[in-house]
Amino acid sequence: MRFEHSQQMKLGQHMKLAPRMIQSMEILQMPLTELVERIEQELESNPTLELAEFESDGPVTEQSSSDAELDVDPSSATEFERLDDYSAANPDAIENAFDGRTRDDDPRTRSRDGGERDAKMDAMSQAPARAGSLGDQMLAQWSLCDVNDRVRLLGQAIINQLDEDGYLRASFEEIAQRESRLVRELEPTETDWELALQAVQMLLEPTGVAAKDARECLLLQIDALIDRAGDDPDAPLVSLEALNAARRLVAEFFEDLMKNRLPKIAARSGLSLEEINAGIEQLRRLSLAPARGLTDDAPQAITPDATVEYDEENDRYFAYLNDGRLPNIRVNAEYERLSKDRSMDKRGREFLRKNLSNANWLIDAVEQRKRTLLRVINAVIDEQRDFFDFGPEALKPLPMKTIADRLGIHVATVSRAVSDKYLMTPRGIVPLRSFFSGGLATESGEDVSANAVRAALQELIDTEDKSKPLSDEKLVQMLNEKGIEIARRTVAKYRDQMGIPTARMRKQF
Repeated sequence: MRFEHSQQMKLGQHMKLAPRMIQSMEILQMPLTELVERIEQELESNPTLELAEFESDGPVTEQSSSDAELDVDPSSATEFERLDDYSAANPDAIENAFDGRTRDDDPRTRSRDGGERDAKMDAMSQAPARAGSLGDQMLAQWSLCDVNDRVRLLGQAIINQLDEDGYLRASFEEIAQRESRLVRELEPTETDWELALQAVQMLLEPTGVAAKDARECLLLQIDALIDRAGDDPDAPLVSLEALNAARRLVAEFFEDLMKNRLPKIAARSGLSLEEINAGIEQLRRLSLAPARGLTDDAPQAITPDATVEYDEENDRYFAYLNDGRLPNIRVNAEYERLSKDRSMDKRGREFLRKNLSNANWLIDAVEQRKRTLLRVINAVIDEQRDFFDFGPEALKPLPMKTIADRLGIHVATVSRAVSDKYLMTPRGIVPLRSFFSGGLATESGEDVSANAVRAALQELIDTEDKSKPLSDEKLVQMLNEKGIEIARRTVAKYRDQMGIPTARMRKQF
């Protein structure tokens, strides 16, 4: 075999993803809250940017293309056109550009240290700290418990092995192998481990942690409630009876309970269906993941990026952006003058020119984002007019390509424009992305959105007789009567996606 080395020149054209294009995509994709944060960071890091008094005659609405060209810097618009061209030619390169890259990696988004304290910094300093991990919180409680050193050490080993739901999935042998040499040197017996486990289960909150399975978790919570009700002389008797019924259901008939075999449980237990249902009602108040309450973050508030309203006079829906929270920024005129002052040293002028360029680009990118987002929203309103008139069941299939072709932009641009965006509509707050979906054919040959099918399915199940819930076959028949041709397996798939159990599990006795 012969190997050769040679050098040659090759002429070719390659298109690279410039940092400005990546930042343009980020600006377009950001929801309103993130964009506000980004602008505030830029205000802190870029001295040539400043806040201006807000001067507007009303909300931002869509302008004609000629007006937009007058308001937008041509260089900024060119960046978005290049982005569409690049998206079409290199669909994977754009997604790869974001891999492993966060906003903290961009030196322009880092806040400067020092400076005077402001209201934002004060608010951040007074914000509550994030809760510690489950293990940290459990160990903090355990350190306050009055137990001997042997039980304390074994209890710490048990706590270290709890999963995120609070269950102890590992055996005592596995815990001993995973823990420190101090635990192994104790040479604990099975009785020692059981004693430590009982102490953890009894002394730590929330009740139910350190259970080995769901059945034991429920029993721990029920026993705690029974003890509490027994100690309270004012506790109603029916509540204690319901708790005792719930305990029997879990302790003796857990498998049948999970399969909703209530008549079978009634025949074997001697309990009436009313007593069983009262016990089940108590079980609904318990948690199968008790530790989740210690680690879950508070739900995030949704800030709609735009509002859709109805114009009765013209019989049309129109949208405007909720950009009142956006800081109104402009370039500092004094710094712009200094950047052209030749009496200033070259290094200083270059510093100002660089920051002025970044400031102008950010202003143009934000304005371009507003117009792109508003154009997409108004196109969606035109395509999905029936949703606003009649509700979710009137949604039509809407591929993103339809909007992209209508606006003359790339599908990737539409995808980023609708990402994590919400609309305030006469029918509530709706994710903008929910207007885009595939669909099914009706008997008349028209298409109906998959979201509309889910809405129709939800309505049928909500109004069914719970003593005789609708089977998947019956749901198919009723949907066909509405003109929606659908297979049983599709109904089962949608039902699972919506978290709706089977008819047997929905049945109430």
